[in-house]
Order: sequence, then structure tokens, then C-alpha cells
Amino acid sequence: MRAQAAEARDPWGLLSREQARALADRVLAASMADQTRVNITSEWRGNTRFADASITTSGGTTDTSVSVTVTIGRRRASASTNVLDDASLKRTIALAVQLARLSPDDPELMPELRPQTYGSVDAFAEPTADLDAERRAAAVRRAVEAAVQAGKEAGALFVAGFLDATARATAVATSHGLFAYHRTTDADLSITARTPDGTGSGWARAGSRDWGTIDPAAIGRIAAQKAVASRNPQPIEPGMYTAMLEPQAVTDLVPLLGGALNARNADEGRSAFSKPGGGTRIGEKVADERVTLYSDPADPDLRGAPFDAEGLPVRRIVWIERGVLKNLSYTRFWAQKQQAQPTGAQALLGGLTLAGGTKSTEQLIAECESGVLVTHFFYIRSLDARTVLYTGLTRDGAFLIEKGRITRALKNFRWNESPLLMLNRLEDIGRPEPTAAGRMMPALRVRNFNFTSLSDAV
Repeated sequence: MRAQAAEARDPWGLLSREQARALADRVLAASMADQTRVNITSEWRGNTRFADASITTSGGTTDTSVSVTVTIGRRRASASTNVLDDASLKRTIALAVQLARLSPDDPELMPELRPQTYGSVDAFAEPTADLDAERRAAAVRRAVEAAVQAGKEAGALFVAGFLDATARATAVATSHGLFAYHRTTDADLSITARTPDGTGSGWARAGSRDWGTIDPAAIGRIAAQKAVASRNPQPIEPGMYTAMLEPQAVTDLVPLLGGALNARNADEGRSAFSKPGGGTRIGEKVADERVTLYSDPADPDLRGAPFDAEGLPVRRIVWIERGVLKNLSYTRFWAQKQQAQPTGAQALLGGLTLAGGTKSTEQLIAECESGVLVTHFFYIRSLDARTVLYTGLTRDGAFLIEKGRITRALKNFRWNESPLLMLNRLEDIGRPEPTAAGRMMPALRVRNFNFTSLSDAV
């Protein structure tokens, strides 16, 4: 049944394992470089954008691209194409070779990988791959109708959003005999609802490998309910408040730690995980003892990529365990230099889960004496890599909590905060929930969250 399903997806242009291997073999056979790596991405993508309860655009793309990386001595370069006839592939190889000869020697060059062993990751969901324009339109209709019904007390809500679906096959092959192949799907739906008076805005989002796990009507209802509740927001003085962060707000912040987990930066003293005087903070407490942060492509809730762009296997990695830093991400070069095990350059390819609690978001709110409820964050920008400090805005629903109840809507804030330091100031942590494909995040209640100024944005 799996093989038949794969063949049925030919109209979207996805290459099967055999087709990807044949294409890679054509490139490898044509290359006269010392070493060659072929990266293939075969993808179908469909999207539907809607506003004012109507679909404004609906489109799709189908494409297969080939990136050729060649090594000449200690020089390396890449070139790409999506034209797959023999002549075009040869021109792409020739361009990569020309660029390599023009490049300087790479003192950190690592040889292309030989055959590797990969775990089995079933990340391909047929309900997502089958989200054609008609099915997307039906999903949008369910979401909009639910939003309109939920927000009817406020009048005619303005409802807008975006539905995106992707089915993708990736392959890596090298002249040393490596071949890896993986299929995945991603679906994401986000909705913004605005009240007619322009003072209330609500937002909700869901993402998954499997569209069948997403309820469009529920997303529409949540966005509308937040829009109605956020009408006529009132200002409070900026300052340090307890922040009650919904799982989507946590998803906006915690994955930003991925860059900070770079082992080389830590070893060279340029990271929040650098130890004063030299070395790293591995083995030290860096977060609240309830915090465990891990990535695992085999986790059925994550289903991440089983290999990186070089073909290096991606394994389960616990980054922080019960508040203690356990691992950092190592490129192959830096791992060899430091006599460590490489994780690949993209540390979070295996997805990301923040675990540690069992409570629902509603329970955390009910147990909050006083605080600010945040729906999600927007316009996030880095301020200081050494402390993982960022700035941004709250959006689409900020509310005051008093004695366990949401009492009124608040004007939005600009904030300055570090996701790492934030994890040291937890009052409580909820249970992980799916927030996007490959993301499981809980709600968090955080002491002394730094809301620095007010924002007039709705």
C-alpha cells in the first residue's frame, strides 16, 4: 500500500526513492571532481490565502531541484538547477567546478560522507499531501464560518488567514557511496480575526505533519473569541510582570535557543553557554529544574528529518535535562577538533520538545494571582547573542489576569527578554502541546518578564 500511495503522488512531482537515486547517479556519473555530493529536493506546495471571509489567492507549485557540491583538492563550491536533462545537469556540474577552482582552500574541509545508517521516520501524511485547492477551500470555509459564528456578538468580524501545505521528498548522495532518502509533509493554518470597531484582534494557529489532526473550525473559533475579548484594550504601566505565555508564544521564543546551542561559539567564548575563563557550561544548571529540552526525529510527536544536508544521521539529543545543560551542537569539523560526536550543523532538525509539566493552559491561568496573558509574539529581533536577548511585540490578544481570572484586555507591549533567562524564572510549566510541525511546546508562567513599553498596534 505504501508503494502504491507513493506512485499516486506523481502528479505533484515527488520523486520516489528509486527515481531520486537514478537522478543522483546521473549527476555523480557525470562529475569528474575529486568528490561530489548531490542534494535533491522534490516538492509540491499548495497555499490558500483569505481575507474578509473570501479567498484572495490560491496557488501551488511543483518543483524538483538539484544542488551539486564538488570538491577540487581542498576547494569546494556548489551550484543548483531545476532543469534535469543531461545537458543542464552537466552545465551545473561545470559551474560548480569553476566556482570551486576560483575559491580559496578551505582549512576546515571535511570529506564527503560514506554510507550511513538512518532510523526510520514516517513523516509523510496522506491527508496533508491531498490538500488540493478544493480541499483547502473547504477547510477555509469551515474556519471562517466558525469564526463568524463565534464572534457574532461583536458584529461582522474581519477574518483573514493563510493555509499552507507541503509534501516533500529529499535525498542526499555522495561519490563515496552514501544515499539517503526521506519524505515529509507539513500543514499550517493561521487565522486573524478583527472586530468591526478596529479595537479587538485575535489570532490562532495550528501546524502538524498530518492535516487530519487539525480542526479548522476550532482555529477560527479561538481567533474570533480572542478578538471579541480584546476589544477596547486598556494600558498599564510597562515593567516587570508575571507573563502567562500560551504555547504559541512559547513556540515563538524557545526555538531561538537553537543558535545559542552551537558548541563552537561556546568553546570560543561567544555564547551564553561559555564558561568564564574557558570551556562550556555542559553539566551546569542553566534553567529551572523542571525544564527538559530535546529533539528526536523518531518521536511520533515530532517526526523530524533523519539526516542533515551532508547526509549525517540526526539522532535523539537531550539539550537540557531537568535544568542541566547536557549537549551542544557540533559540526563535523568542530566535533573532530574537540573529539566529540557530531550532531550536524542544524541542531534542531529532529524537531523540538520542551517538557516538564502536566497542567493545561487553563490550569496555569487559574493559579495565576496576577499577570499578563500573551497570545503570541511578533516582529522578534535579536539584541545580544551572549545572553540570547531578543525584543519584539505582543500581538492579537494581551489580557490582564487577576486572582486566576482574565479581567480585561490590555494594550500591546514591546518587550526585551531572553528565552534562556526566562527558563530560569518559571513559576510553573504546562504540558507540551503540538504548535507546529515538529514542535511540542507547553504554556509557561514566567516571573519578571520585561515589558519595556506600550505599543499602539492592535
